[in-house]
Amino acid sequence: MPIVPFTQLPDSARIWVFGCDRPLIGAPADTLLASVDQFLSEWRAHGIPLKCARDWRDDRFLAVGVDVNEENASGCSIDGLFRTLQQLERVIGSRLVGGGRVFYRTDSKVEAATREEFLSRVREGAIQREAMVFDTSLTEARDWRTKFEQPATRSWASKYFM
Repeated sequence: MPIVPFTQLPDSARIWVFGCDRPLIGAPADTLLASVDQFLSEWRAHGIPLKCARDWRDDRFLAVGVDVNEENASGCSIDGLFRTLQQLERVIGSRLVGGGRVFYRTDSKVEAATREEFLSRVREGAIQREAMVFDTSLTEARDWRTKFEQPATRSWASKYFM
């Protein structure tokens, strides 16, 4: 099954969101996206091709989605996606896989910090309640489309502003 444009995935599609620890532009971004496209063109679960797509935002965020109405990704196929991305990390010189990073927007620039650094910046007043934060834990395409970037006080980060 060919890769489809991300806009053609239903809202119920299962997604995985990966945040890059630094902006990727030019050759590293091209390498990442070409490699992901190659992987997705061959992605299968138990031998069955997956109807899948990817989206790239803000030079930092990769979302990979599977239309679970067609066929669901299996544990082994998901492991394959993560292995591919981990191998790409060495090539592009940036971390994609693994949590612990908080992404937020200052003016028009996306920043990454550890949770401790983020909390420290909130306490110092460097990050305000209105700051936009990103939720890389989303699992459905509908949320990627509508809830991925929200003001801190309306997001998972609201607890830091109490």
